[in-house]
Amino acid sequence: MSLNPIRPWRNIERRPSRQIRVGKVLVGGDAPISVQTMTNTLTTDVKATLDQVQRAAIAGADIVRISTPDVDSTRALREIVAESPVPIVADIHFHYKRAIEAAEAGAACLRINPGNIGDAKRVAEVVRAAKDHGCSIRIGVNAGSLEKHLLDKYGEPCPDAMVESGLDHIKLLQDNDFHEFKISVKASDVFLAAAAYQQLAQATDAPIHLGITEAGGLISGTVKSAIGLGSLLWFGIGDTIRVSLSADPVEEVKVGFEILKSLGLRTRGVQIISCPSCARQGFDVIKTVEALEKRLEHIKTPMSLSIIGCVVNGPGEALMTDIGFTGGGAGKGMVYMAGKQSHTMGNDRMIDHIVELVEKKAAEIEAAERAEAAE
Repeated sequence: MSLNPIRPWRNIERRPSRQIRVGKVLVGGDAPISVQTMTNTLTTDVKATLDQVQRAAIAGADIVRISTPDVDSTRALREIVAESPVPIVADIHFHYKRAIEAAEAGAACLRINPGNIGDAKRVAEVVRAAKDHGCSIRIGVNAGSLEKHLLDKYGEPCPDAMVESGLDHIKLLQDNDFHEFKISVKASDVFLAAAAYQQLAQATDAPIHLGITEAGGLISGTVKSAIGLGSLLWFGIGDTIRVSLSADPVEEVKVGFEILKSLGLRTRGVQIISCPSCARQGFDVIKTVEALEKRLEHIKTPMSLSIIGCVVNGPGEALMTDIGFTGGGAGKGMVYMAGKQSHTMGNDRMIDHIVELVEKKAAEIEAAERAEAAE
């Protein structure tokens, strides 16, 4: 929230990491933590896939991953990459030749799973293609597809096995003089994933891609991801994230940004602070917030908005936000601007009025930023 002072207990010190490039997006180092998602259309349906990529980009996705399971998919990828507004990561499983084809098609990054991609010779061929075409690589370790020798050694998927898998694959890349890589150690179990990521963060300076894989549906997966990713991010671990939901990829992007915004790690769009509502509310808070969330989706400028149903906490919350509305009585409430009382507004006109105020504030902020950049 732009009016909040910086407090020492709110600061997150990010783990130092090397910086790599995924197309035009920097990952690691001091770069902003990027938000990713993955398409769920058939890659061969270029129109549907591009539509999903475009919608994800509008929602704020910095990077989009696309599965390339066969030759027809890697052929389609060339057309998708040419039209995509964001860098595309090609998701590779089982056949190393798909990775080579994806690099040739213009993918910005290749995601390979060390448990599935093949032996060192095949990895070397993938690395050569990545070098030739300017791709980075994500080493994607997954608890569900660990190498057999590691499962035999440890008996089951565990943090030690996952990290050993990742470090073995890092060595393969480094032995081929390749250093443009990031790494993930995903699991559907929050405890397993968190422990593996904590151990990985101490073992390498590579940028880390965070994810709780196969987290579930929109509600359950959001909660699971917020706990797992949020705890790691809080302790400075993570350079790029993907929230894995059985839902529209746009929802993954929205949840990803909300997690980052809640920790003060990214700012984008309007952050609404609202009460759960009770018998004291002077207007229907729930319906109001639902309407405002939809009508303010087009605002990308970081801004805070408080919508509180009564005067118990309303004035205090309004002190900390750019714009606020607190329910009163007789069908009207108080509008706050920059933490100060501004004017009263009837509940019947409140939603339209708040949208107008937010749009005006966003325009002012953007104009000031352009003027500052021009100096």
